[in-house]
Amino acid sequence: MLDIHFIRENADIVKEAARKKGVEVDIDRLLVVYEERKKLEQELESRRAEQNRASKTIALAKGAERDKHIEAMQHLKAGMAESEEKYKKVMEEWEKLMLAVPNIPSPDTPEGPDESGNKVLRQWGEKPAFPFAAKAHWDLGKDLGLIDTEKAGEISGARFSYLLGDLALMQFALIDLVMKTITSRDMVARIAEKAGLAVDTKPFIPVIPPVMMRADVMGRMARLHPIDERYYFEKDDLVLVGSAEHTLGPLHMNEIIEEAKLPIRYVGYSTAFRREAGAAGKDTRGILRQHQFDKVEMETFVRPEDGYREQDLLVAIQEHLMQALTLPYEVVIVCTGDMSKPDQRQIDINTWMPGQGVYRETHSSDYMGGFQARRLNTRVKNAAGEITHVHMNDATAFAVGRTLIAIMENYQQEDGSIRVPDVLVPYVGKEIIRRPA
Repeated sequence: MLDIHFIRENADIVKEAARKKGVEVDIDRLLVVYEERKKLEQELESRRAEQNRASKTIALAKGAERDKHIEAMQHLKAGMAESEEKYKKVMEEWEKLMLAVPNIPSPDTPEGPDESGNKVLRQWGEKPAFPFAAKAHWDLGKDLGLIDTEKAGEISGARFSYLLGDLALMQFALIDLVMKTITSRDMVARIAEKAGLAVDTKPFIPVIPPVMMRADVMGRMARLHPIDERYYFEKDDLVLVGSAEHTLGPLHMNEIIEEAKLPIRYVGYSTAFRREAGAAGKDTRGILRQHQFDKVEMETFVRPEDGYREQDLLVAIQEHLMQALTLPYEVVIVCTGDMSKPDQRQIDINTWMPGQGVYRETHSSDYMGGFQARRLNTRVKNAAGEITHVHMNDATAFAVGRTLIAIMENYQQEDGSIRVPDVLVPYVGKEIIRRPA
């Protein structure tokens, strides 16, 4: 969330941010409720002080005088209860309004109503020119016995799949590639140097995080809604994560971190779950849009002054990994109407899918500033003892299923086989994937 003092002093900027993001929130009402909250807090403080004084008087009084003071105390308690009830209602409204306020888009974020307003920053790689009709991954997967959505449909339902044989090995190869790359200080330094970034080159800590979390904590991450997209277990008040970042982000919830420990960088691998509630009839073939999928995610915590550079490093890592796979892609800065509510700046990578003839999103990088940290109460203390909220970034290392799709479609051969990217050959153990005899 945003700082209420920032909202008070910059109400017009906050209103404009909400308009650009298409978020409905009454900022004027929020400020009125905030003043009511302050007034009631002062009233409660005054009543508590009066009650304390009365308690001391009762302790010293005797007889009829004591009874008179006890009766007055009862009136004080009744008034206190009434004020507390008013305060509770005001706080509920204030919190609801505060949580509805979106983050302020960065100055370089383009304004637009939806993905049509996104802007391509750069492109890399050459699209393959095949001397044959390129197949989509669902046909390649079926022909080579690598993907089985039919049996998965019988067992689990639509939007589930089995990955088999060499494709399963390639999934683990991608995970190994990421882990060996960004857990190395030397590799992080080389990536930063190539991108011209003057940043701390501390490596990432590998994590296997929980895939279930308390609903209120996901709410503090500003990722709970729309709830229709989540698998929510009401009896247990638990939610299945839609990405490893959902449980990586709260790792330092309610903590004060010493500045010398920053940056803190995590890379987490997990299965993720989404209901795809609004995707009826969309991308129903293959494994592009699944209820269950696997991702490798990066989550970092930095000083406020390092936030944008940290996001630039994350994007540089994403590009390094894609270039290692020699997959053609475009880097896109996402517009106000397409970015998430907690994002300050969002940068995506879309990868060319020749079997479909389009670029499809494979990576996202979200810079939140202090927005999530304020909700999570994650703070940093500098050498002077000053405390402020850390700034947080999250970014995809690999959305594994979508990366497999890109490899299959870009590396397909005329005989229906798939060439393994050179960087993955040591992990997969072969150069060509063919249908088993």
